[in-house]
Amino acid sequence: MLGLVAAAVAAVVGVGVLALAGGSKTANQTIYRGQSARGPSAVQVSGSASEVSTQLAGIPQRGNTLGNPKAPLTVKFFGDLQCPYCRRFALRALPSLIERYVRRGRMKIEYHSLKTATRDPQIFITQQLAALAAGRQNKMWNFIELFYLEQGAEDSGYVTESYLQGLAQQVRGLNLPSWMAARGDASLVNTLREDARTASSRGLASTPSFLLGRGRDTPDAAAIAALLRS
Repeated sequence: MLGLVAAAVAAVVGVGVLALAGGSKTANQTIYRGQSARGPSAVQVSGSASEVSTQLAGIPQRGNTLGNPKAPLTVKFFGDLQCPYCRRFALRALPSLIERYVRRGRMKIEYHSLKTATRDPQIFITQQLAALAAGRQNKMWNFIELFYLEQGAEDSGYVTESYLQGLAQQVRGLNLPSWMAARGDASLVNTLREDARTASSRGLASTPSFLLGRGRDTPDAAAIAALLRS
């Protein structure tokens, strides 16, 4: 499963680096480092917040995690909300991964922040905090998928307070006053710092990048392969 997921990611995102990494507390960790260069060709998008809601309907969310918390495979997705390659992944590969693995309880995906495409550090913090704040209501994945759907051109200054609030207003069931209040929570800033430390320690410097791993209580590779064939 690890190899198939990594191959799917690499095929969509573009040329990257796959490497086996040791010395961590989880087994069989794989790293994919994506491209952080400027934009790929534009992706034509048709869709809306309603389509995002439909895609994610019935899948558990908790904070930054999408999927069953007991899923045997964890994928840590490091992204920048203004990164065009992250958008390509979100539009072309993620829907298939969600339907084939996440919805079936075989995988859970964690979203982590890594600054690459966003030029202004303060804008990066503001936009990523907005996504994390939606996670306080278990709506983070709705927010980030909608952001990628409506992502503007790099360096165009489109990420404004009006833009962020416009996204939040489209997320079905999101309590806006609570979302606004959560954006000022200092603990979310600490989450951004922790994401940056993790990325640095694992040698991730581009987006999208992924850490794929199986935890202590996960079946061995043969069992996971059998699960994939079932």
